[in-house]
Amino acid sequence: MGYISHPKIVPDKVEERKYQMTLAKDCLNTDTLVVLPTGLGKTIIALYTTAVVLSESKKVLLMAPTKPLVDQHTSVFSELLVDTKIGIMNGLMKAETRQKIVESNELIVSTPQCIANDLENGMYDMDDFGLVIYDEAHRGTGNYAYVTVAAHCTEKSISMGLTASPGSDIKKVEEVCRNLRFVRIEIRTEEDPDVAPYIHDTYVKKIEVNLPKELLDIIDVWKALLDYYFKELKDLRLVKENWPPSRTHMLMIGESVQKRLRRGERSITLYRGLTVQSICMKILHAIELAETQGMSPLRLYMAKLNEDALAPKGNKGGKELVARKEYLEVWNMASESKIEHPKVSKLMSLVSQILNSDTSSKVMVFTQYRDTCDVLIEKLSGIEVAKVGKLIGQSNGGLRQKEQIGILDEFRTGAKNVIVATSVGEEGLDVASTNAVIFYEPVPSEIRTIQRRGRTGRKNDGEVFVLIAKGTMDEVFENSSKKKEDQMRSRLDKLNKELSYLRKEGQWKLGDF
Repeated sequence: MGYISHPKIVPDKVEERKYQMTLAKDCLNTDTLVVLPTGLGKTIIALYTTAVVLSESKKVLLMAPTKPLVDQHTSVFSELLVDTKIGIMNGLMKAETRQKIVESNELIVSTPQCIANDLENGMYDMDDFGLVIYDEAHRGTGNYAYVTVAAHCTEKSISMGLTASPGSDIKKVEEVCRNLRFVRIEIRTEEDPDVAPYIHDTYVKKIEVNLPKELLDIIDVWKALLDYYFKELKDLRLVKENWPPSRTHMLMIGESVQKRLRRGERSITLYRGLTVQSICMKILHAIELAETQGMSPLRLYMAKLNEDALAPKGNKGGKELVARKEYLEVWNMASESKIEHPKVSKLMSLVSQILNSDTSSKVMVFTQYRDTCDVLIEKLSGIEVAKVGKLIGQSNGGLRQKEQIGILDEFRTGAKNVIVATSVGEEGLDVASTNAVIFYEPVPSEIRTIQRRGRTGRKNDGEVFVLIAKGTMDEVFENSSKKKEDQMRSRLDKLNKELSYLRKEGQWKLGDF
């Protein structure tokens, strides 16, 4: 095994992989978005390009969306770079402090919001920066801070983006490229011949369960209630004839009504339509919880609806829904029920089997919802060999970033061997290599699916288990994610050809799209 050799990189420390060096050199020549699966060393590509630019006496800015990611990058670069002044920044610091850090350091590692604010306020400029790196670059849409930073960059600096998955929506990928000045997309997958030697097998297995009669009975009541309100939306002429009562269509109805109200239209139909649309969204969420999560999360959700309905300024649609006899019927059924979703027992059996077959095993369980996360932690903690940790985001009384890092450290050292995580565990964070990843439910996003799956098979072969309740939204989400993932590569290839044409024409701003 050879090692990367560069005056700015600690010798005999970083394994040299041909595809990483090829990608790094491409990035040094052209503003590039690098698409590389989780665990294949996007950070090393960033490290090498950083070393080259620093050796030319130019500064480097490396941005990441969260403070734990910033801390993680700082730790890696501090360990691997030679004689480099590294400054770490975040929004908790005073702007004057950040200004001094920028002036006195060569490599700046920061969250993007504070950089954007400083640039807008003229605290410093980007003239001395030869390289700007956007980690999790797929976020560079709309008014996200990456976009503001890119607008302040000069053409003298190289723009480099890193992502495991930019998504299958080609318009959004085009927007990212336009916003962050990328004129080339470099894609590598596990199938590429220069990557394949470094790939460990990841075995994906679907585990299907049937819903018990008690849950099906509750779902039937919810669906009847949904049909009732959806018919009212049809009577109000807010629904196209062939539309099913899906979340997508409900969002479209809400957007359409809001647009008409903004234009100055005023009618009982529109105001009633908004109320009914809000009720339908609540019912759809309740159905999804019952189908894919189980009785406990459903009960917790309904308890929140009850609480909101009692509040003087509670949601009008929520008050109407909670007052219906069908709702009360479901509430009584859910309150008296002792059953859990069959996925819970499958999960416990699976985790127990993995841990008992190898005491050094580590398992990561992903779920969309915090309420489910709490239920699963309680259940899994009953397994004798399981040392369970929780990894959730910061909002609404969640885990502070310091606590998130602490949980990951415990997982790395073996103090915890099971982590139950929400979406915060999907993106970017250096999670210790796991033997198995379990999706408590499929997610419709191809980006999140790829990120979840990438938590295993990094250093050894790994397994991915996807729990699916038959005949439910689980199946819809699983099919949606797979379809989007299949589309992503072909669409990115097509976009790259168009970018190549624009490069030749000298129109790097994607003006022809």
